[in-house]
Amino acid sequence: MKPLDLKAVHAFVLIADLRSFTRAADAIGSTQSGVSLLLKRLEHRLDRRLIERTPRQIRLSAEGQAFLEPARALLAAHQRALDPTPAPQRRLVVGLSHQLIGTELPALLRTLRGQDPALVVELRVQTSREAIKAFDDGQFDAAIVLQPQDPRRNARRLYAEPFGWIAAPALDPRPGEPLRLATQGEPCGIRAAAVRALDAAGIAWTEIFIGQGAAVLGAAATAGLGVALLPRRVMPSGTADIGPRLGLPALPEFDVVQYVSSSDKRDRAALRTIAAALRGGVGA
Repeated sequence: MKPLDLKAVHAFVLIADLRSFTRAADAIGSTQSGVSLLLKRLEHRLDRRLIERTPRQIRLSAEGQAFLEPARALLAAHQRALDPTPAPQRRLVVGLSHQLIGTELPALLRTLRGQDPALVVELRVQTSREAIKAFDDGQFDAAIVLQPQDPRRNARRLYAEPFGWIAAPALDPRPGEPLRLATQGEPCGIRAAAVRALDAAGIAWTEIFIGQGAAVLGAAATAGLGVALLPRRVMPSGTADIGPRLGLPALPEFDVVQYVSSSDKRDRAALRTIAAALRGGVGA
Protein backbone atom coordinates (compact mmCIF):
# COMPACT_ATOMS: atom_id res chain seq x y z
CA MET A 1 0.00 0.00 0.00
CA LYS A 2 1.37 3.40 -0.98
CA PRO A 3 2.15 5.43 2.17
CA LEU A 4 0.63 8.81 2.87
CA ASP A 5 2.63 11.98 2.26
CA LEU A 6 3.33 13.23 5.79
CA LYS A 7 3.83 16.79 4.59
CA ALA A 8 0.36 16.69 3.05
CA VAL A 9 -1.10 15.24 6.25
CA HIS A 10 0.56 18.04 8.23
CA ALA A 11 -0.87 20.64 5.85
CA PHE A 12 -4.35 19.15 6.25
CA VAL A 13 -4.15 19.31 10.06
CA LEU A 14 -3.04 22.95 9.91
CA ILE A 15 -5.87 23.86 7.52
CA ALA A 16 -8.33 22.13 9.84
CA ASP A 17 -7.02 23.91 12.93
CA LEU A 18 -6.45 27.36 11.47
CA ARG A 19 -9.40 27.32 9.03
CA SER A 20 -7.30 28.99 6.38
CA PHE A 21 -5.06 27.90 3.52
CA THR A 22 -3.07 31.12 3.85
CA ARG A 23 -2.44 30.64 7.56
CA ALA A 24 -1.48 27.00 7.06
CA ALA A 25 0.98 28.03 4.34
CA ASP A 26 2.54 30.64 6.61
CA ALA A 27 2.92 28.09 9.41
CA ILE A 28 4.91 25.65 7.27
CA GLY A 29 6.75 28.26 5.20
CA SER A 30 4.93 27.47 1.95
CA THR A 31 2.44 29.23 -0.31
CA GLN A 32 -1.33 29.04 -0.53
CA SER A 33 -1.11 27.28 -3.90
CA GLY A 34 1.47 24.85 -2.50
CA VAL A 35 -0.80 23.94 0.42
CA SER A 36 -3.77 23.55 -1.93
CA LEU A 37 -1.75 21.15 -4.06
CA LEU A 38 -0.73 19.09 -1.02
CA LEU A 39 -4.36 18.82 0.07
CA LYS A 40 -5.48 17.87 -3.44
CA ARG A 41 -2.89 15.07 -3.56
CA LEU A 42 -3.94 13.81 -0.12
CA GLU A 43 -7.61 13.80 -1.07
CA HIS A 44 -6.79 11.95 -4.30
CA ARG A 45 -4.72 9.40 -2.36
CA LEU A 46 -7.54 8.80 0.14
CA ASP A 47 -10.24 9.07 -2.52
CA ARG A 48 -12.32 11.33 -0.30
CA ARG A 49 -12.97 15.04 0.10
CA LEU A 50 -11.55 16.35 3.36
CA ILE A 51 -12.16 20.10 3.21
CA GLU A 52 -15.26 22.00 2.08
CA ARG A 53 -14.12 25.38 0.78
CA THR A 54 -16.36 28.34 -0.10
CA PRO A 55 -15.45 32.00 -0.75
CA ARG A 56 -16.37 32.83 2.87
CA GLN A 57 -15.68 29.70 4.86
CA ILE A 58 -13.47 26.64 5.26
CA ARG A 59 -14.80 23.63 7.15
CA LEU A 60 -14.14 19.93 7.42
CA SER A 61 -16.27 17.49 5.48
CA ALA A 62 -17.65 14.48 7.34
CA GLU A 63 -14.73 12.46 5.94
CA GLY A 64 -12.28 15.17 6.98
CA GLN A 65 -13.66 15.22 10.51
CA ALA A 66 -13.26 11.44 10.73
CA PHE A 67 -9.68 11.63 9.40
CA LEU A 68 -8.49 14.48 11.65
CA GLU A 69 -7.64 12.53 14.81
CA PRO A 70 -5.96 9.64 12.93
CA ALA A 71 -3.95 12.28 11.06
CA ARG A 72 -2.79 13.83 14.35
CA ALA A 73 -1.88 10.38 15.66
CA LEU A 74 0.08 9.59 12.50
CA LEU A 75 2.13 12.77 12.76
CA ALA A 76 2.80 12.18 16.47
CA ALA A 77 3.87 8.57 15.83
CA HIS A 78 6.18 9.71 13.04
CA GLN A 79 7.80 12.26 15.33
CA ARG A 80 8.33 9.62 18.04
CA ALA A 81 9.85 7.26 15.47
CA LEU A 82 12.30 9.93 14.33
CA ASP A 83 13.35 10.72 17.88
CA PRO A 84 12.26 8.04 20.40
CA THR A 85 14.03 9.90 23.19
CA PRO A 86 11.62 12.52 24.58
CA ALA A 87 12.83 16.01 23.85
CA PRO A 88 13.72 18.04 26.93
CA GLN A 89 10.98 20.44 27.93
CA ARG A 90 11.68 24.08 27.23
CA ARG A 91 9.73 27.31 27.67
CA LEU A 92 8.99 30.02 25.11
CA VAL A 93 7.64 33.26 26.62
CA VAL A 94 5.75 35.42 24.13
CA GLY A 95 4.17 38.81 24.73
CA LEU A 96 1.03 39.50 22.70
CA SER A 97 -0.86 42.72 22.22
CA HIS A 98 -4.34 42.18 23.66
CA GLN A 99 -5.80 43.90 20.59
CA LEU A 100 -4.74 40.89 18.51
CA ILE A 101 -6.46 38.13 20.50
CA GLY A 102 -9.59 36.81 18.79
CA THR A 103 -11.58 33.64 18.35
CA GLU A 104 -8.63 31.81 16.79
CA LEU A 105 -6.93 31.33 20.19
CA PRO A 106 -8.26 27.79 20.94
CA ALA A 107 -7.16 26.53 17.51
CA LEU A 108 -3.78 28.21 17.96
CA LEU A 109 -3.16 26.53 21.31
CA ARG A 110 -4.25 23.13 19.97
CA THR A 111 -1.94 23.48 16.97
CA LEU A 112 1.04 24.50 19.11
CA ARG A 113 0.51 21.53 21.40
CA GLY A 114 0.36 19.10 18.51
CA GLN A 115 3.35 20.66 16.77
CA ASP A 116 5.75 20.36 19.71
CA PRO A 117 4.37 18.74 22.90
CA ALA A 118 7.63 19.34 24.79
CA LEU A 119 7.56 23.08 24.16
CA VAL A 120 5.82 25.05 26.90
CA VAL A 121 4.51 28.26 25.33
CA GLU A 122 3.72 31.00 27.82
CA LEU A 123 1.53 33.71 26.29
CA ARG A 124 1.37 36.99 28.17
CA VAL A 125 -1.33 39.34 26.90
CA GLN A 126 -0.86 43.05 27.57
CA THR A 127 -0.64 46.38 25.79
CA SER A 128 1.84 46.70 22.93
CA ARG A 129 3.85 49.26 24.89
CA GLU A 130 4.09 46.94 27.92
CA ALA A 131 5.04 43.94 25.76
CA ILE A 132 7.84 45.85 24.01
CA LYS A 133 9.23 47.08 27.33
CA ALA A 134 9.15 43.54 28.77
CA PHE A 135 10.93 42.23 25.67
CA ASP A 136 13.60 44.94 25.98
CA ASP A 137 14.04 44.03 29.64
CA GLY A 138 14.68 40.39 28.71
CA GLN A 139 11.42 39.03 30.18
CA PHE A 140 10.11 37.74 26.83
CA ASP A 141 11.70 35.61 24.12
CA ALA A 142 9.45 37.28 21.55
CA ALA A 143 6.75 39.93 21.28
CA ILE A 144 4.02 40.32 18.67
CA VAL A 145 2.54 43.79 18.87
CA LEU A 146 1.03 46.68 16.98
CA GLN A 147 3.74 48.84 15.44
CA PRO A 148 4.86 51.56 17.85
CA GLN A 149 5.19 55.14 16.71
CA ASP A 150 8.97 54.82 16.88
CA PRO A 151 9.62 51.60 14.91
CA ARG A 152 13.00 49.94 15.27
CA ARG A 153 14.99 48.16 12.57
CA ASN A 154 14.92 44.79 14.33
CA ALA A 155 11.12 44.52 14.10
CA ARG A 156 9.80 42.12 11.46
CA ARG A 157 6.52 43.19 9.85
CA LEU A 158 4.00 40.33 9.81
CA TYR A 159 0.86 41.86 8.32
CA ALA A 160 -1.42 44.92 8.39
CA GLU A 161 -4.36 44.88 10.81
CA PRO A 162 -7.44 46.85 9.63
CA PHE A 163 -9.48 48.57 12.34
CA GLY A 164 -13.12 49.58 12.30
CA TRP A 165 -15.81 51.46 14.19
CA ILE A 166 -17.35 48.46 15.95
CA ALA A 167 -20.77 48.71 17.58
CA ALA A 168 -24.15 47.06 17.97
CA PRO A 169 -25.83 47.30 14.54
CA ALA A 170 -28.82 49.16 16.02
CA LEU A 171 -26.63 51.98 17.39
CA ASP A 172 -27.87 55.18 15.75
CA PRO A 173 -26.76 58.49 17.28
CA ARG A 174 -29.45 61.17 17.34
CA PRO A 175 -28.84 64.31 15.23
CA GLY A 176 -26.49 66.63 17.06
CA GLU A 177 -25.42 63.94 19.54
CA PRO A 178 -21.63 63.38 19.76
CA LEU A 179 -20.33 59.97 18.76
CA ARG A 180 -19.93 57.84 21.88
CA LEU A 181 -16.54 56.10 21.93
CA ALA A 182 -15.27 53.09 23.88
CA THR A 183 -11.47 53.29 23.92
CA GLN A 184 -8.37 52.22 25.82
CA GLY A 185 -7.81 55.81 26.90
CA GLU A 186 -4.62 57.77 26.49
CA PRO A 187 -1.86 57.28 25.36
CA CYS A 188 -3.31 54.62 23.00
CA GLY A 189 -2.14 55.18 19.40
CA ILE A 190 -5.37 53.75 17.97
CA ARG A 191 -7.43 56.19 20.01
CA ALA A 192 -5.21 59.05 18.86
CA ALA A 193 -5.64 58.08 15.20
CA ALA A 194 -9.42 57.84 15.57
CA VAL A 195 -9.68 61.18 17.34
CA ARG A 196 -7.56 62.87 14.68
CA ALA A 197 -9.77 61.44 11.94
CA LEU A 198 -12.97 62.55 13.67
CA ASP A 199 -11.64 66.04 14.39
CA ALA A 200 -10.48 66.42 10.78
CA ALA A 201 -13.95 65.40 9.57
CA GLY A 202 -15.67 67.80 11.98
CA ILE A 203 -17.46 65.00 13.84
CA ALA A 204 -18.13 65.61 17.52
CA TRP A 205 -17.26 62.78 19.89
CA THR A 206 -17.24 61.90 23.56
CA GLU A 207 -15.47 59.14 25.46
CA ILE A 208 -18.03 57.15 27.45
CA PHE A 209 -16.06 53.99 28.31
CA ILE A 210 -12.40 53.19 28.90
CA GLY A 211 -11.09 49.64 29.16
CA GLN A 212 -8.10 47.53 28.21
CA GLY A 213 -8.26 44.64 25.80
CA ALA A 214 -10.28 43.66 22.77
CA ALA A 215 -12.62 41.51 24.89
CA VAL A 216 -13.48 44.41 27.22
CA LEU A 217 -14.03 46.91 24.41
CA GLY A 218 -15.98 44.31 22.48
CA ALA A 219 -18.27 43.82 25.49
CA ALA A 220 -18.90 47.57 25.62
CA ALA A 221 -19.79 47.57 21.92
CA THR A 222 -22.06 44.54 22.29
CA ALA A 223 -23.85 46.18 25.23
CA GLY A 224 -24.62 49.23 23.07
CA LEU A 225 -22.57 51.65 25.17
CA GLY A 226 -20.84 53.13 22.17
CA VAL A 227 -18.45 52.57 19.28
CA ALA A 228 -15.32 50.55 20.03
CA LEU A 229 -12.06 50.95 18.11
CA LEU A 230 -11.21 47.34 17.28
CA PRO A 231 -9.66 45.17 14.58
CA ARG A 232 -12.50 43.93 12.36
CA ARG A 233 -11.11 40.41 12.75
CA VAL A 234 -11.86 40.29 16.48
CA MET A 235 -15.20 42.08 16.58
CA PRO A 236 -17.69 40.10 18.67
CA SER A 237 -20.61 38.21 17.20
CA GLY A 238 -23.63 40.49 16.98
CA THR A 239 -21.59 43.62 16.24
CA ALA A 240 -20.66 45.31 12.97
CA ASP A 241 -18.43 48.00 11.53
CA ILE A 242 -20.92 50.88 11.42
CA GLY A 243 -18.41 53.39 10.03
CA PRO A 244 -19.70 53.25 6.42
CA ARG A 245 -23.36 53.57 7.54
CA LEU A 246 -22.64 56.61 9.71
CA GLY A 247 -20.23 58.19 7.24
CA LEU A 248 -17.31 57.99 9.65
CA PRO A 249 -13.76 58.49 8.30
CA ALA A 250 -11.74 55.39 7.47
CA LEU A 251 -9.35 54.27 10.19
CA PRO A 252 -5.75 53.54 9.17
CA GLU A 253 -4.34 50.04 9.16
CA PHE A 254 -1.76 49.30 11.83
CA ASP A 255 1.23 47.08 11.13
CA VAL A 256 1.65 44.03 13.35
CA VAL A 257 5.34 43.38 14.01
CA GLN A 258 7.39 40.73 15.75
CA TYR A 259 10.46 41.07 17.94
CA VAL A 260 12.46 37.87 18.53
CA SER A 261 15.57 37.17 20.58
CA SER A 262 15.58 33.34 20.35
CA SER A 263 17.35 31.56 17.48
CA ASP A 264 16.16 28.06 18.46
CA LYS A 265 14.45 26.33 15.51
CA ARG A 266 11.64 24.97 17.71
CA ASP A 267 10.93 28.46 19.01
CA ARG A 268 10.98 29.85 15.47
CA ALA A 269 8.54 27.17 14.28
CA ALA A 270 6.15 27.98 17.13
CA LEU A 271 6.37 31.69 16.37
CA ARG A 272 5.55 31.05 12.71
CA THR A 273 2.43 29.19 13.80
CA ILE A 274 1.41 31.96 16.21
CA ALA A 275 1.87 34.62 13.54
CA ALA A 276 -0.05 32.56 11.00
CA ALA A 277 -2.97 32.04 13.40
CA LEU A 278 -3.17 35.74 14.24
CA ARG A 279 -3.36 36.83 10.63
CA GLY A 280 -6.66 38.01 9.26
CA GLY A 281 -8.37 36.50 6.26
CA VAL A 282 -10.27 33.48 7.56
CA GLY A 283 -11.30 31.44 4.57
CA ALA A 284 -8.42 32.63 2.43
